[in-house]
Amino acid sequence: MSAITTSVDNRKFANLAWPRAVWAIGAVHGDVDRLAAAHAFLAEKVRPGDRVVYLGNMIGRDGQGRATLDEIIAFRRNLLAVPGMLVGDIVYLRGIQEEMWQKLLQLQFAPNPAEVLQWMLDNGVADTLAGYGGSSREGLVAAREGPVQLTRWTSRLRESIRQAAGHNALFASLKRAAYTEPRHPGDGAGALFVSAGIDPARPLQHQGDTFWWGFGGFARVEPGYQEFGRFVRGYAGGQAQVEDGDAHLTLDGGSGRGGGVALAQLDANGATRELFQI
Repeated sequence: MSAITTSVDNRKFANLAWPRAVWAIGAVHGDVDRLAAAHAFLAEKVRPGDRVVYLGNMIGRDGQGRATLDEIIAFRRNLLAVPGMLVGDIVYLRGIQEEMWQKLLQLQFAPNPAEVLQWMLDNGVADTLAGYGGSSREGLVAAREGPVQLTRWTSRLRESIRQAAGHNALFASLKRAAYTEPRHPGDGAGALFVSAGIDPARPLQHQGDTFWWGFGGFARVEPGYQEFGRFVRGYAGGQAQVEDGDAHLTLDGGSGRGGGVALAQLDANGATRELFQI
């Protein structure tokens, strides 16, 4: 057992072990049509022994968040029907959009809920809210009326999620990050997969929300951090960016913002075998 495994909580971090390949999928932002095309492509490529990692921001922006989750759940079902594929072979990371959505469902505990909700709506939550039958206007009214009305509003949203098959389980399965772990000495250094950022001054277990908000630190993290040799993220925080460097890979094709879904096939060390944009 390596120092990586012993230092992190694997309820929050996904150990990908030492796979045949990792298929990393960048930010989707609710672009269900492009994601469906990416899934059709992956269905011909993924094999037992591979891992599939969604790098967060599956929902949000101006897309179809609820339909996107339906597509992801259906693809997972199809993959798990392949002999040899295991439940742990498919991993979902928490991105900004998933984090905001979870915080929205607890909005009654915020000290200034109307301001928080308006900020969330301005930053991509409105699509997800509408997909579950929620009304931005009703939410803002409830936020101004107080915690009782706001609790009723978020409770209706929670019930809508429960009625969507598989959605609750998917949200509950979100991980903060994922990593590959060398099986034998000499295998390599392994790779760390995050949604958007890393603070190289903090250990993994103390990153907190840096994984989805800490864009600036990603370029500064160097091989050797927590024994990793390569770092992969799915969202650059602004303009689309697909950039394949020696130690860093960014897979943000601009999906949901006029671009495509970026994905890559990587080896267990995180080295790029192929890059795709769909």
